[in-house]
Amino acid sequence: MNYLIVLDMNIKHEKEIKTKLIKCEDIENPDLHFKQLRGLGDEMIQNTSFEDLTIFLNALANKKRLIIINILKEKDRCVCELEVVMDESQPSISHHLKILENAGLIRGWKKGKFTHYDIIEEQITSYLELLNQKLV
Repeated sequence: MNYLIVLDMNIKHEKEIKTKLIKCEDIENPDLHFKQLRGLGDEMIQNTSFEDLTIFLNALANKKRLIIINILKEKDRCVCELEVVMDESQPSISHHLKILENAGLIRGWKKGKFTHYDIIEEQITSYLELLNQKLV
């Protein structure tokens, strides 16, 4: 696609949005209002804390992972204990543990032949504070 066509489509879209803004908001200068709103959008898109929150929320957006976090709040557990509690296979438990570990919510360590996991309370607290800061 030609750059000029894309640019023309963007200009057309911008004009459509400005027309809607005039009807939606009682504004005197739609160009300035549009520019301010675009600045706000750019600021939000560049804000890396939203990326952190996305990782956190995606990690918790699964019932099994929420259950694992709650189980680990009580005490550290090995994978085989989690298999019993969750009535899930080792590969399934390991999949969920990896997601939680990659998000920085839990940590694992070898204890003999078994890997044990516990929660990282400081990281969970940090994410919750960030979530509260961004949404409240």
